Amino acid sequence: MLDLELLRTLVCVVDEGSFTRAAGRVHRTQSTVSQQVRKLEQMVGKTLLLRDRTGNQVAATEDGELMLTYARKLLAMADEAELVLSAPRGAQVIRLGVPEDFDVSRLTALLAGFAASHPEIRLETGSGMSADLKARLAAGDLDLALIKREPGDGPCLAAWPELLTWVGDKRLLQGREPVPLVLFPQGCIYRKRMIYALESAGRPWRAAYHSQSLAGVQAAVAAGLGVSLLPAFACLPEHGVLGPAQGLAQAPHTELAIVGDAKAALGAQADLVAVLKQAVGAEVAPPPRRMASA
Repeated sequence: MLDLELLRTLVCVVDEGSFTRAAGRVHRTQSTVSQQVRKLEQMVGKTLLLRDRTGNQVAATEDGELMLTYARKLLAMADEAELVLSAPRGAQVIRLGVPEDFDVSRLTALLAGFAASHPEIRLETGSGMSADLKARLAAGDLDLALIKREPGDGPCLAAWPELLTWVGDKRLLQGREPVPLVLFPQGCIYRKRMIYALESAGRPWRAAYHSQSLAGVQAAVAAGLGVSLLPAFACLPEHGVLGPAQGLAQAPHTELAIVGDAKAALGAQADLVAVLKQAVGAEVAPPPRRMASA
């Protein structure tokens, strides 16, 4: 049986990008964190992380990416179970959807604060691709969702422009070989932007790496597996910035939007919308644009 504590440590190490930073986050020694990851690797019989000698830089292996997907789901289910059991009977339920490829490290902390300050509310949060979140919202399975979309694509409660940046090793673009791409799954707007830009320019491409998580794409680009298109706030110091000099045209910006029923966004839901604005505003510099009600 998988140990949730070990899974939580694995997720923390990958999110922080190093054993050193993860140790500081969980208030443990680096050696303890490293031992926990090795114990998990021994349990599953797979190498989950690629490490340097200092432990300052780590990246998930292919098996590690698969384990991360299940780890996040299991931890989310465990947190949900704890929340449901601790919530008062008859509590109001708010169902929130967030993008699979959104950096949730700050958001989860803010959501925890919201839950603590609203004991009468049972918050149910799930992640997925933005297209799926929109469908679930339309079907009435969600009350609010933070999605990535084409600018101005329908009413929303607030929206922020997302400036996209090509990142990767410029040496991967030399010669006539197909451009290796680090891709999010089908339906992701970043994926669509990448493929459309290259095919419009007549440049061949190939899928070099797939990942549902932002951390996975960031790590793959940093490791030199391919190039990708990321929002500017998600570009890491170790990512090379690419552009017209390498034959890559500036991609049109996308949009982060909070969508939901404006009539229902009152009371606790209004407080939750404020939490989402705080989380997104910390990553995206321009202030949110207020839109027509959803």
